[in-house]
Amino acid sequence: MDLQTIWFAAVAVLWTGFLLLEGFDLGVAALLPVLGRTRSEKHLMLRTIGPLWDGNEVWLITAAGAIFAAFPGWYATWLPALYLPFVLVLLGLIVRAVAFEWRHSRSEERWDTAWTNVITGGSLVAGLGVGAALGATTLGLPIGADGERVGGAFSGLGWPALLGAVAVAGFALVHGALFLALKSDGPVRLRARAFALRWSPVAALPLLAWAGLVQLREGTAVTAVLWVVAALAVLLTWTRIRVDREGQAFAGWALVLVASAATLFGAAYPVVIPSTVDPAFDLTVGQASVSDYTLTVMTWVAGVGLPVVLAYQAWTYWVFRKRLSAEPVHA
Repeated sequence: MDLQTIWFAAVAVLWTGFLLLEGFDLGVAALLPVLGRTRSEKHLMLRTIGPLWDGNEVWLITAAGAIFAAFPGWYATWLPALYLPFVLVLLGLIVRAVAFEWRHSRSEERWDTAWTNVITGGSLVAGLGVGAALGATTLGLPIGADGERVGGAFSGLGWPALLGAVAVAGFALVHGALFLALKSDGPVRLRARAFALRWSPVAALPLLAWAGLVQLREGTAVTAVLWVVAALAVLLTWTRIRVDREGQAFAGWALVLVASAATLFGAAYPVVIPSTVDPAFDLTVGQASVSDYTLTVMTWVAGVGLPVVLAYQAWTYWVFRKRLSAEPVHA
C-alpha cells in the first residue's frame, strides 16, 4: 500500500473519530431543551460531557490539518468551495466554547438559561455545518477544470449538503441520547433511552442513504458489505435499547457510523472531490498529494505523536467513566 493511500485512510479515520466522539457531545447539547426538564437535569446533562467536549474537538483540527499537510490540493479546492458551512462550524464551536465557560460566572437562573441555550444553538449549527461540508464533498461540488468552484457562494450547498447536514445531525442526536442513557441515572436516563428507541431507525435513514448513494456511484463489493453492516447495526442498536442494554446499544450505534464512513470513503477512493460539472474535473488522491518524501516524514511524526494523544484521551474517558445523577442546584 502506497503512502498516499495510507494518508487517505488516515484522513478517513480522523473524520470518523471526530464524528464518533464529538457527535455524542453535540447531541447531548442539542437535546438539553428536549430531555432536561429542570435546571438540575440540564446541569446533569452538561456534566456528562464537561470533561470531554474540548478534547473531542481536537479531532476536527487534526482531520483538517492532515488534509492540509498531506493533500494541499484537496484543501485548496475544498475550503474555498465551502467557506459558508465552515464559517458556520467555526462560529458554532466558538460560541459554544464561550458559553461553557461563561455560564459558571454567575449563579442567576436567567444567566444560566441563556448560556445553556447558546450551547444548544452552537452545537446544532456546528453539527449541521460539518454534515453539509462532508455531504457536498463526497457527493460532488461544482468544480471546474482549474479546481475552482463554479458559481456563487451558495453553489456548493445543494441537496448533497442538505443530506449530509441532516445525516450528521440525526446521528448526533441519537448518539447523544445513548450516551446520556449510558452515563446518567434517574429520569434523564429513562427519557434518553426512550428517545433513542423511538428515533434511532428514523435518524439512521439519511446516513444510510448518503452512504448508499456514494456506493451506487463508485462502490465495490467490499464497500457494499460495509453498507449492509451499517444497516444491520441499526437493527442491532434498536434491539439492544429495547432490552435496556445501553452499552451494547451505544456500541451498535457507533458501528453504524464506522461502517457508513468506511463505505463513504472506501467507495469514493481515489477521488477526494467529485465534480458535478464534469467527471473529467474530479480531484484525485494523486493530484492532491504532496511528495512521497513529505508523506514519509509525516508518517514518522504521526507514528510518534498519535499514540500519545490516543493514550491521553483514553485515560480521560477512563477517569470519567462513572454514571452521574442530578443534584439540586444551589446558588
